[in-house]
Amino acid sequence: MTIPLQINTLLFDLDGTLILHHPSALDVLFTILDKHDIPLMVSAHRETLRFIFRYWANSQELQQDLDMYGEFTDEFWLHYLKRKLWAVGLTEAQTAELAEQVQREFDELYQPETIIPGEVPPTLKTLRRRGYKMGLVSNRSSSIEDEIQKLGFDAHFDFYFSSADIQIWKPDPGIFEYALYLAESSPEETAYIGDNFYTDVLGARSAGIYPILYDPRSIFPEADCQVITSIANLVSQI
Repeated sequence: MTIPLQINTLLFDLDGTLILHHPSALDVLFTILDKHDIPLMVSAHRETLRFIFRYWANSQELQQDLDMYGEFTDEFWLHYLKRKLWAVGLTEAQTAELAEQVQREFDELYQPETIIPGEVPPTLKTLRRRGYKMGLVSNRSSSIEDEIQKLGFDAHFDFYFSSADIQIWKPDPGIFEYALYLAESSPEETAYIGDNFYTDVLGARSAGIYPILYDPRSIFPEADCQVITSIANLVSQI
């Protein structure tokens, strides 16, 4: 599958698409569970990651937790951990027994570094050289300006912003419409590339934008859109 010829604007997600965090939060969680001799099904990693993607897509569970525990309080994060443990397959009794200890260990162990995959910079340079307008749209709840400059991404993009800047979060079509405004582009001329089917694909589609799912681990095998397994695929599929 190739990108439609009329596309002249490319919008990108940041976390999990252009940059990775190593080790990932889920890998650290699974390391802790292994230490506690918690047996996990083979499908646990993918199913838990799907839950995480769906949860942060402005899900009902997220809204319930924010209403109940406040915005990103310690109580909020503990209950979010419990939800992940349920998604892993733990019972409520196991979760009640382990959650606080696992949270303490997680806070101690989770010290990730930011990694730019090797194919990302040359791909962005090539796309820029081919004349595409390019923007970056992140769902973060804080500004990304300093990090984008530190990563050297500011040279590749015409604009970049986070949800915190406009107080609209993916998959709300409003965040994509704001990007279209900045790009001076129409939905029919625009593609959005991201790794979360629920926020990126469904959100872009709700704004009439062509969605491209970056899914190297086949987390969403049922995805009904163009799928790439490497950011470098964008060059060969144009």
